[in-house]
Amino acid sequence: MRSNWSRRDFLTVNAHLATALLGSLALGGISTLAHGAARRLTRLSTDPFTLGVASGDPTPDSVVLWTRLDQHVMRDLGAGDQAVQVDYEISESPNFSRIIRKGSIAAPAELGHSAHADVRGLDPDRVYFYRWQVGNVTSSIGRTKTAPSASSSNESFRLAFASCQQYEHGYFTAYKHMAEEEFDLVIHLGDYIYERSWGDNLVRHHEGPEIRTLQDYRNRYNTYKSDPDIRAAHASAPWAVTWDDHEVDNNYAGDVAEDDQTPEQLLRRRANAYQAYYEFMPIRLPVGRQGPDMPIYRRLRFGSLMEMHVLDTRQYRNDQACGDGRKLSCEEHQNPARTVLGQAQKKWLFDGLATTDAIWNVLPQQIMMAKLRGVNEAGEQLWPMDLWDGYPYERQELLEHLDTVSTPNPIVLTGDIHANWVADLKLDFDLSTSKVVGSEYIGTSISSGGDGQDMTDYGRNLLLNNPHVKFYNANRGYVAVTLTPDLWRADYKVVPYITTQGAPISIRKTYVTEAGRPGIEEG
Repeated sequence: MRSNWSRRDFLTVNAHLATALLGSLALGGISTLAHGAARRLTRLSTDPFTLGVASGDPTPDSVVLWTRLDQHVMRDLGAGDQAVQVDYEISESPNFSRIIRKGSIAAPAELGHSAHADVRGLDPDRVYFYRWQVGNVTSSIGRTKTAPSASSSNESFRLAFASCQQYEHGYFTAYKHMAEEEFDLVIHLGDYIYERSWGDNLVRHHEGPEIRTLQDYRNRYNTYKSDPDIRAAHASAPWAVTWDDHEVDNNYAGDVAEDDQTPEQLLRRRANAYQAYYEFMPIRLPVGRQGPDMPIYRRLRFGSLMEMHVLDTRQYRNDQACGDGRKLSCEEHQNPARTVLGQAQKKWLFDGLATTDAIWNVLPQQIMMAKLRGVNEAGEQLWPMDLWDGYPYERQELLEHLDTVSTPNPIVLTGDIHANWVADLKLDFDLSTSKVVGSEYIGTSISSGGDGQDMTDYGRNLLLNNPHVKFYNANRGYVAVTLTPDLWRADYKVVPYITTQGAPISIRKTYVTEAGRPGIEEG
């Protein structure tokens, strides 16, 4: 809950404070990573690969391979403050009968001995297997896949998307099922970790109180990565990741915190959180980037079939209007200059949507874009200020841009809201005959919110008030998508419980979008 003391009281801090802070965070950091020669370890008695392996951000000729060495093992070996050499091997077969690539990189101590190998020169649209080695110890094997060449006429692609995995609320059973499917790509839409406890019915427990320091965030990621199901999902396919709010602080907006933190305090916290995110994710970012600014929005291409604009709706947004929450509109809410994307990201996105020639154009992002109309007891409209509803003018600008430039088959992928939804994206959500310009597929949580249920009074009321929303379900799970040049098919896969282990998975509902016909139909 919010403090009674307004967050906006902090915004009188002089602008030069933030500028000075950015400089201080970059200096003495890891922007140059001049760590000298990496130490080669030869004999280990303990496995350093306790966090598993992962890959991400595939291109037609490259993929980022990731691992992170166990910090206790490094300290026991006397390498806690030293860069350590890590070797990798890539093969076209899981038994590594023919190794096609070998390499070595340094895992620097200042990045928590994380290793990001951006391996290039691979063949497009090809499955590869990889493993890491330090001394006499070899990691588990990971499976990855490169993207099709940009101009190839690929006929099929399989992806899954997921979000919101509060460790304390239950088990990551859905990831076990996801791993068994061996998708071409997994997309994570944020809330990979949670910065503090939520609720009373906790199945397992975080270490410590609310996290703020770099070591705090590292410990929290270690806890999440200790789960075998999430490690299996990472090892099964390449991932494309982006963050939401809980990777830093609930409902933060730019440099404005949820509670009584000053902008200076939040920026320091953001720097810690962003560095930890990089250390634990298979993401292609400038090596050694540090500080409270980390641009992660990026474009990924998968042949002529799909282009993705991965978005960040947290780092650049204006503060939520009217005190946040579900509120009546206020003067601040009606300010047309308010942004959730920030000007640089918005220009990059609009330029890309105007020039793309891919059949499907996908926007993986965090918060529900379709209007989610609620009403109070007096019949007055309530606006969820943390969602795109809180930034209605920029949303309208985006939807009109999709229409004006005729972006082919726009698909928005959304997490955050701990429930399954599908919605038509319309130029006017209040007009039943308004033009549909895109489709939004919203996925439930992996574990956040506990076991969940098929329908709630909240969902039932919102369906009645929002006819452009066609589906609601509050079980846990993920969305499995198969796309072809003609059809986008989304299977909403759910598990009946996550507070105990071993739940089966089933398809709760299937929805489709036909190429050339924006909007969603039941499959």
